[in-house]
Amino acid sequence: MTLYNNFIGIDIGKYNFVVASYGSKDTKEYENNHSGIDIFMKDYKDMLSDSLYILETTGGYEMQLLLTLCEQNFRVHRANTRMVKNFIRSLGNAAKTDNLDAKALAFYGFERGERLELFKPQSEKAFELYELVQRRNDLKQMLIAEKNRIKSPRVNITKVSLDAVIEVISEQLEGISDQINDLIESDECLAVRKKIIKTVPGIGDIVANELLVLLPELGKLDRRKIASLAGLAPRANDSGTFSGYRRTGHGRNLIKPTLFLAAMAARNSNSELKVFYEKMINRGKKKMVALTALMRKIIVIANARLKYFGTEQLAIKI
Repeated sequence: MTLYNNFIGIDIGKYNFVVASYGSKDTKEYENNHSGIDIFMKDYKDMLSDSLYILETTGGYEMQLLLTLCEQNFRVHRANTRMVKNFIRSLGNAAKTDNLDAKALAFYGFERGERLELFKPQSEKAFELYELVQRRNDLKQMLIAEKNRIKSPRVNITKVSLDAVIEVISEQLEGISDQINDLIESDECLAVRKKIIKTVPGIGDIVANELLVLLPELGKLDRRKIASLAGLAPRANDSGTFSGYRRTGHGRNLIKPTLFLAAMAARNSNSELKVFYEKMINRGKKKMVALTALMRKIIVIANARLKYFGTEQLAIKI
């Protein structure tokens, strides 16, 4: 017996999104902004309450629609892009358009709806936090680029300009970091989860903030799923007597760079994680392999602690 009467796939783009309902040949396109989302909600008002909505992770362009649906208590699944692409390939579809992708997402929901986990935002401030974290990462990349340029300026006037830009970006970074901290501290649930995450060696304020915002599934999945979502699960490459080299996947955007910083800090800490890293090096593992294993261990430990303590117990035990 199905849990839903309708399955609606939504292919998200930067400026528009396309909506398809399973069993219907028609698709509709809307602007990916407040007005477009309002029109979509009115067009589908008769189907909203008994439907499952399936959206892909598309670099944050899905967040506004995703959170709007969640605010109205509609049931939404935020699909893993790699799984959806593999599902579409299994159907033998070589063509790719926004309309076809929306229909494929609707079919994906119909086929696997009873097993798909629903997305639940951890905070009313989720969208604002997500935008601030994304902006902080944009500014960080700009700062790195400007600092690289200032190493060899051709004329003094260029150096003056670079110094000024670096100062402005640094001030903006500091301001946005303060805003993120304030928003998290003002939310009791997020503040509690942040305290738990920071008990893991190598994780400080910035890493904790980014994991909370970019990986809301943390503490809700098992260790294999959370490692896979972070792009840190080694994939087997065996066939018969052949045993190939295992590699990790890509994972959700920005999670790996964040965990890399945590791993670099953990390997220099006075903790069991440092011992773990040194044992791998002593066994002949390459430094990058050891760091990747350390990144995986950090996210698995953070996930386990969040799952074990829970929000209510945390307020007492931390």
